[in-house]
Amino acid sequence: MRRSVGRKSARNVILSDAVVRTIISVAYEENAELGLLVEVAAVTGARTSQIAKLDIQDLQDGRIDPRLMMPRSRKGREKKITRRPVPIPPSLAAKLRDSVNGRQLDASLLSTSVKRRNPSSKSLRWGRSDHSRPFARAVRAAGLDPNEVTIYALRHSNIVRQLLAGVPVRVIAVNHDTSVVMIERTYSRYIGDHADALARVALLDIATVPDGNVVPMSTAR
Repeated sequence: MRRSVGRKSARNVILSDAVVRTIISVAYEENAELGLLVEVAAVTGARTSQIAKLDIQDLQDGRIDPRLMMPRSRKGREKKITRRPVPIPPSLAAKLRDSVNGRQLDASLLSTSVKRRNPSSKSLRWGRSDHSRPFARAVRAAGLDPNEVTIYALRHSNIVRQLLAGVPVRVIAVNHDTSVVMIERTYSRYIGDHADALARVALLDIATVPDGNVVPMSTAR
């Protein structure tokens, strides 16, 4: 029996946290390399093309608030790769550090052993579609439909999770290498839910007894 993917908008598949955790777990069962890729994708919401460009030196874990210096996507005529700090939990930082194995700082942070034209290479960056088949197997093992749930669903889910947690839209846009306009256009339904929750906190309810600590305003003279 197929598991529910949680919530689904008109265009994007949004996964519940429980489903995301399941996919990450079965990805690690597939192999550690895939597990790390999927966990980084789920935690940061970054595109796989960005994650593949991460170098070991982009892992900043010698601090209480570890982060990744995530490469931004090249757009238009832009050739230089710029980086932006994206927060990650200490648990993921520790896994990434353990996977380094003494490699050079400019080597790929996340590597794959997927066979390519150069089978002698021991450390390769993830290519554009290297993750497709193994991720589909992980999704299928999680009881989901790989034709419906792609790795991009992790990005959509991360954005929605942050929206509902009250993270400002501009911060979400910057951390996900996109624009506020795109966030508002694509996830307007969830922004509406978030705005309603925020406004409800400040609602005046005359049926509620005022707190005794409230000091009445003095009458102007």
